[in-house]
Amino acid sequence: MFFYQDASFENLSIHHVGNKANDEFYILSEAPVDLVGDEVLPDLLMQYFMKPFVKANEVYRFFHPNEELQLNEVYHFSKKFFDREIDFHEFSQQVTKHLYEVSEHPKIKPGEVYVVSLKNVQMEGEDWSAVGIFKSENKEAYLKVYPEQGGFQLNYEQEAININKLDKGVVIINTEAEEGFKVLVVDQTNQSEAVYWKDNFLQLKSRNDNYQQTGNLMKVYKNFVNEKLDEVFVLETADKIDLLNRSMNYFKTKETFDSAEFEEEVIGNPQAAGLFNEYKQNFEDEFDLPFQANFEIATPAVKKMQSSYKSVIKLDKNFHVYVHGKREYLEHGYDEEKGMNYYKLYYENESEG
Repeated sequence: MFFYQDASFENLSIHHVGNKANDEFYILSEAPVDLVGDEVLPDLLMQYFMKPFVKANEVYRFFHPNEELQLNEVYHFSKKFFDREIDFHEFSQQVTKHLYEVSEHPKIKPGEVYVVSLKNVQMEGEDWSAVGIFKSENKEAYLKVYPEQGGFQLNYEQEAININKLDKGVVIINTEAEEGFKVLVVDQTNQSEAVYWKDNFLQLKSRNDNYQQTGNLMKVYKNFVNEKLDEVFVLETADKIDLLNRSMNYFKTKETFDSAEFEEEVIGNPQAAGLFNEYKQNFEDEFDLPFQANFEIATPAVKKMQSSYKSVIKLDKNFHVYVHGKREYLEHGYDEEKGMNYYKLYYENESEG
């Protein structure tokens, strides 16, 4: 989906942002960094900035609660830069000042802000120009060993940056501007105060593309089976697992999702299908993410959801039964003599090992 191997930097500016709530300040550089003639640093920076986005399958758009995109500061300044109404360094200063204004949680760490403009970034098979905004918050100590007079000497760098650990970043692709651009975001910080990057600084919402459609529908169906069906139907755990396995098989073997086909092949019950559509509609209304009746199934989203589709029946602390299919080969009952529940399994061959 996203490739940077053929991309190159056009500009780089570095600033510093403190924590506004702690009465720290921001420091703006006077000019961009000169990378001309440096054969090593651009490659290191490209790895540091861009590599984390290769696995960022989810695509976002800028938005504003008032539905006026121009009120979103990062969108506003990004569009002015792409439209050549402001130069790059002014763009970098404006987004840095905005980042400072939203850095109001007392636990937000200060750090350097790197702003870059790029060309030949590939997104969904096409080349685009882009801008990136990155913040480094965590510093590490590094040892440096070097030869000296027949032996070796040791030195260190106390507060250095690990180029394999990008703390926060966003890449804004110069396409679909009127809808809020295509935006990729990375945030490696898990603390509650970290939401300021995506929610306060960037103000993003899902683009609702095939990846999002696939992942969301699989989540909604899983929750429907585990939480809603019990209210109407009497289901054993094995029945629920069978419904989940059938849906997983559908998404793994089909190229396109078809709502009517899914209801017939996977759900297989008109009443249950009606309940699912009601459940799905509640999700659409709550999160403002409508589902399409047909869409291309995104394989990366299926792989991501696969681990959360549990197919295990846990029996006390003695047995785990893994069910991968063939619900008709699994029987459940109650032994009155022993006063215990049981499962009966039918099979043809026993695997060794």
